[in-house]
Amino acid sequence: MKLDLMTGGIGLRGVQALASAAEASGHDGLVITEAGRTAYLSCAAAALAADVDILTGIAVAFPRSPMVTASTAWELADASRGRFRLGLGTQVRAHIERRYSTDFDHPGPRLEDYVRAVRACFAAFRGDDGLDHHGDFYDLTLLPKMWSPGPIDVPDPPIDIAAVNPWMLRLAGRVADGVHVHPLNTSTYLRDTVVPNLTAGAEGAGRTIEDLDVIVPAFIVIGDDEAEQDRWREMARIQVAFYGSTPNYAFIFEQIGRDDITPQLRTHQKTGDIARMAAVIDDDVLREFTIQATWSTAAEAIASRYRGIASRVVNYFGAAAWAQDPGWLERWRDVTTTLRAGTTAPSSPVHESPLG
Repeated sequence: MKLDLMTGGIGLRGVQALASAAEASGHDGLVITEAGRTAYLSCAAAALAADVDILTGIAVAFPRSPMVTASTAWELADASRGRFRLGLGTQVRAHIERRYSTDFDHPGPRLEDYVRAVRACFAAFRGDDGLDHHGDFYDLTLLPKMWSPGPIDVPDPPIDIAAVNPWMLRLAGRVADGVHVHPLNTSTYLRDTVVPNLTAGAEGAGRTIEDLDVIVPAFIVIGDDEAEQDRWREMARIQVAFYGSTPNYAFIFEQIGRDDITPQLRTHQKTGDIARMAAVIDDDVLREFTIQATWSTAAEAIASRYRGIASRVVNYFGAAAWAQDPGWLERWRDVTTTLRAGTTAPSSPVHESPLG
């Protein structure tokens, strides 16, 4: 099980400093989100600063042609010596249509065609095939030799996609190398929704779930006293409220018997009352979405929750904490060392899974 840091929205020199700190603390990689700043430039900065895995988590697919994305990913794979993973997502209709002025209709099938088109570009770059992709949304047929980046000395970048609902999870199982699970996740959601649908998608394509990397962000509430833990607990409460206000995620609360949560969050969101949104997430609900541990028990807590499910766990608050205190990541060295060594005590996973 690998432990990564999630980051995004910081300057390129800051990304380089963070990548070096992540490597020094034993984190395996950086998962770079895309919001106000482009994910790909941050990936390039990190690749040139440290020998860590670099993942877009995610880059927005549709505003960029598959050729543009494939070319960028190809260069990042080369620069990182094969440590780059291309994570793609659909974003939501409002952003795609109104912020990017790009088509959004049929986002699931469009993303499937997009992934296949990117792979066709990779094959053409290597010279394995001429570029000849014909899909429902993308047609790519022209790649003169002078316009091709040519072969690289590392494997093609793995392609991961973001998925929340069952249809998209089955798509990930069918066509992707991995899946970015949403930060709004519980053990119940992972067991009852993520694993069965990834399995079904993979088996439909003649694969198994073991062929996939399952990348799971974690709200880790860590500290040796209540004051230290409270800082992260309240940050997690706000994040759960923010994500939980999205109607499409209501079923995740319903799975834990709290179908009252989303309507309340929506009501307070409409008035812009962040404090009341956060108050909706009581401590019982919050425990479903967080790992709460001391520094000495964190490795076991992470392994116990995600063993048999995740191949990569993403430390959601790690970069934010580092920005406030650059020395904070040093405290993770014992946690990352224990996880990498696999020396946490065996425990019963939350479900039976071949990911083991």
